[in-house]
Amino acid sequence: MTLLATLIVTALLSFAVLLAVIAAMSVGVVAGRRPVRGSCGGLNGGGCELCGGNCEGESRK
Repeated sequence: MTLLATLIVTALLSFAVLLAVIAAMSVGVVAGRRPVRGSCGGLNGGGCELCGGNCEGESRK
């Protein structure tokens, strides 16, 4: 194989793996479960279920 053919095959395989990961992550959304969300302290400014919405006093690692 030439270098160009190797690069093309690598790019196509990487794209296929990326699509497979996205499809696997979306199974829960398609099944009607809650969509994937960020964790506590994100940009949405709201609380989270884990710390009861008060993340100010929690220790962060």
